Amino acid sequence: MIHSLTGLVQHIGPSTVVLDINGVGMLVNTTPRALAEVRYGDELQLQTALIVREDALTLYGFGTADERSVFDTLLSVSGIGPKLALAMLALYEPAQIRAAVADHDDKALSKVPGVGPKTAKRIILELAGKLLPAEDAAAANSTAEAVPTASNQDHVIAALTTLGWSNKEAGAALSASLKANPELVDAPVDQILRRTLADLGQHTGTRAGARK
Repeated sequence: MIHSLTGLVQHIGPSTVVLDINGVGMLVNTTPRALAEVRYGDELQLQTALIVREDALTLYGFGTADERSVFDTLLSVSGIGPKLALAMLALYEPAQIRAAVADHDDKALSKVPGVGPKTAKRIILELAGKLLPAEDAAAANSTAEAVPTASNQDHVIAALTTLGWSNKEAGAALSASLKANPELVDAPVDQILRRTLADLGQHTGTRAGARK
């Protein structure tokens, strides 16, 4: 989806930032750590994850690719949604979360608001073998950065298939929307996706890939 964002800081909240990107204000949910040294008017780059739901497109931003990687891995745990995963990264650095999982330290994970003892044990159980050691994760992220990213249109099709449409239906809907709205060909992913969803019409009941 949206891999990263770079823009001027328009607004800073306790856990959000608004970036001015070519005149468009993008609201990004992030951690206090990512905003610690940021001031109004600064240029800020965030590694991002776009969570697509039937009623919202929500951006989550991170200061490093490793934070985003741990965030994505945490979402694979049953019962862990983006807000709780972000809360864990607000309290702990990625290396600390890796260490807690590797050491079966459920007490440390239970210190995160919203994570009880049972949830902490489930995180450790389900992430066993999934969180690489810090040095291996850094190498993996370095390799990933060297791989060309997919086009915005590819990301839109991926989002639509996540929402329940077939690849063929998603491709046809996107093509029709871009033909009717040629100005969107080079637009950001979220704008193209919103227009395509509007053209598709009724999509109530389709489940997004992200957890609530």
